Amino acid sequence: MKFVDEARVRVVAGKGGSGSCSFRREKYIPRGGPDGGDGGDGGSVFMRGSKSLNTLSDFRTQRIHKAKSGQTGAGKDRMGRGGDDLTIDVPIGTQIYDYDTDELMGEIMEIDQVLKVAQGGFHGLGNARFKSSINRAPRQTSPGSEGEKRELKLELKVLADVGLLGMPNAGKSTLIRAVSEAKPKVADYPFTTLHPNLGVVNVGTHRSFVVADIPGLIEGAAEGLGLGIQFLKHLSRTGALLHVLDVAPYDGTDPVETAKAILAELGKFDVELLNKPRWLVLNKLDLLPEEDRDEICSKIVRDLNWDGPVYRIAALAKEGTEQLCYDLMDYLEQSAEDAEE
Repeated sequence: MKFVDEARVRVVAGKGGSGSCSFRREKYIPRGGPDGGDGGDGGSVFMRGSKSLNTLSDFRTQRIHKAKSGQTGAGKDRMGRGGDDLTIDVPIGTQIYDYDTDELMGEIMEIDQVLKVAQGGFHGLGNARFKSSINRAPRQTSPGSEGEKRELKLELKVLADVGLLGMPNAGKSTLIRAVSEAKPKVADYPFTTLHPNLGVVNVGTHRSFVVADIPGLIEGAAEGLGLGIQFLKHLSRTGALLHVLDVAPYDGTDPVETAKAILAELGKFDVELLNKPRWLVLNKLDLLPEEDRDEICSKIVRDLNWDGPVYRIAALAKEGTEQLCYDLMDYLEQSAEDAEE
């Protein structure tokens, strides 16, 4: 199951520098003639594949990207300095579209692959260029041309780095709302998400990961009941699983029994899923009396015989979610480094 991360940006290439109107003036050379140099070319805008990025979240905060303009020419046939090109790093798999025409300009498929998305302006000509046998002292120059300006739409088909595992109404949708800009439907009555929701969690510059809130798992999902079979297929491609557990279910069900039911479905579908990194997230802590929280949470962990990471959160109040996200980011980065070795 793939999701699409999108962003809209404006790129502006640099303007070409104007040509110079100048004449040579030196002792004993009374008629030195024109020596105005050309301007410099404007910088172009490129997009380059980067392995350090996996989402387009940075482009939602910085939408305008400008290359440098070329400098004006000078006397003594000196050409103006060209504007520096601007290279923008994007994740591997990014497709670049012209926003106005919806034309696909290209796709970044490899690390360090470069695609030009806006051409810099051409330099203007100095008056030395216009000298001729019938015009020995031209005062004519040309301005540099404008650089291209484009509205671009970036699309990235992504697989979630983190999958949310849990029964319907465990608080998965609320959690994804708390840690990202995704807005899945939530309510105070029991229901399951009908459509997958994708959230990009940003924990700093060039540090983000993708979390998927997918239809809740029910007993029998491995046999195709409900929406679970699609859910299970997707889970096999995530880097980590968050097992979200409601510690205060509205219907009085035992959280331990619901957790064991989900683990049983994972084992029926694919034994390797049980060996994936799983973190236990005890949610809805704010519904428990403060004096009972430690005892109830400790009992759940003990009855599940859980030996992995455990986090206690209240997603609705965003309590404990920030530390969870930072730890997940560190884990995903370390996993990527280990995979390269």
